[in-house]
Amino acid sequence: MIAEPASPASADWRAPLASSARQDDRVRTELLRLEDHVLAGGRVTPEQGLFLHEHADLPTLGRIADAVRHAKHPAPIVTYIVDRNLNPTNVCITDCGFCAFYRRPGDAEAYVLSRDEIYAKVQATVDLAGQQLLMQGGHHPYILSDWWCELIADIGERFDINCHALSAPEIDHFAKVEKRPVADVVADLAAAGLGSVPGAGAEMLVERVRKIIAPKKTTTDQWLDVHKKVHEAGLRSSATMMFGHVETAAERIEHLERLRNLQDETKGFTAFACWTCQPKGVPEEHIYPAAATPAVYLRVQALARIYLDNFENIQTSFVTQGMKMAQVTLRYGCNDFGGTMLEENVVSAAGCFHLESIQKIERSIEGAGFRPLQRNSWYGIVDERFEGERGPVCREEARA
Repeated sequence: MIAEPASPASADWRAPLASSARQDDRVRTELLRLEDHVLAGGRVTPEQGLFLHEHADLPTLGRIADAVRHAKHPAPIVTYIVDRNLNPTNVCITDCGFCAFYRRPGDAEAYVLSRDEIYAKVQATVDLAGQQLLMQGGHHPYILSDWWCELIADIGERFDINCHALSAPEIDHFAKVEKRPVADVVADLAAAGLGSVPGAGAEMLVERVRKIIAPKKTTTDQWLDVHKKVHEAGLRSSATMMFGHVETAAERIEHLERLRNLQDETKGFTAFACWTCQPKGVPEEHIYPAAATPAVYLRVQALARIYLDNFENIQTSFVTQGMKMAQVTLRYGCNDFGGTMLEENVVSAAGCFHLESIQKIERSIEGAGFRPLQRNSWYGIVDERFEGERGPVCREEARA
C-alpha cells in the first residue's frame, strides 16, 4: 500500500488552498493531468488518490466528483429510501471506544426488545410505505444466529418489508461463538429471508487503526471475507467508512482500495457511505481529536466518488452532517440521500442527531436541483411518480 504520513491526518492535516496549486507548477500540472485522466474514465491509483487528497483544493475535488457522478447518473435524480434503524438489543461485548450506544451485559441500561415491541416499530414503518428495516444489535454473548433467523422469518411472514440486517462483525461473531463457517451462517440467514446486509462495522479497514479504536472487533480481512461470502450467497450489501479519528490520509486511501478490490471481484456492493467520527461522549473520548470539519468531510466524500469507480451509488450522511451539508454533497459526488431513518439510536447516542421528515428530505433534494425518488434496498425505483426502467424489485432480481 502507500507509505503513511508521519502523523494522523485528522490531528495535524491542513487542507490545500487553490492558491497553492496555482503557485506550484508541478502540482498544477499533475492536478490537471489527473482531472483529464479521471474524466476520460481512467482509474486512480493509490498514489494518485493520495496526491489528490493532499494537494487538490476542495473546489477541484468537487468539480471532478460531480463530473463522475453525472457520467454514472446523467438524469437529475437523487434517490432515498423510507426506512427505520431498529436495534433489537444494545448489549455488546466488543467494547469499541468510539461507541456511545452499547451497554455491557448486566448494565442497568442494557435491553433486548420484545417481539411485540419490534413488531410495533415495523408496523409503524410499513404504515409510512417503508421499504427497509435496517436492523443491527451488538455482539450479544447469547443472542446468536438462530434468534435472528427466527426474527427475520417472523417479520417476513407478517410484513412486506426488506430486512437489511446484521453487520459483518455480527455475522463473524455468530460464526466464532457457534464454531461454524461464516458461509453457513449466511446461508441460514438468507434462507430465513435476509434481503441484504449493511456495511456497518467497517470503521477503517486498516489494522493499525482497528487495534486502537476497536481491538476486539472483526479484523479487516474478516470484514471483507464476510461481505465476500454474502455476495457469493447471492445477497448484496453496502460499504461504509468512519473517518476523522486516528487514521492517516494514506489509510483513508487504503480503506477505499480494499473496498474497490473486493467490488472488482464480486460486484456485490450496492453503495458506499462515509461519515466523520462523532467523538462526543464516547467511552474513550480522550483518545480522539475534535470532530472533523465539514470541509474534511466533503474532501473525503468527493475522493470516494472519484476512487470507487466500480460503485454505482454514493450516499450522503445527513444524520451526522445535517441537511445543508447533505445538499452540498449532491455536488460532491453523491447521488443518494440514504434512508429516512424514522428511528436512529447509535449516532444519536454520541450527541449527533439529525433526523428529518420525508417532506424535508424531498425539499432538500429539490433545492439542490435534483428530482427526489424513493427506492428500495437494491436501488430499484419504487416511486409512483416515476415512469421508466425501475430496476430490481427484490433480492432475487438484484443477485450479485
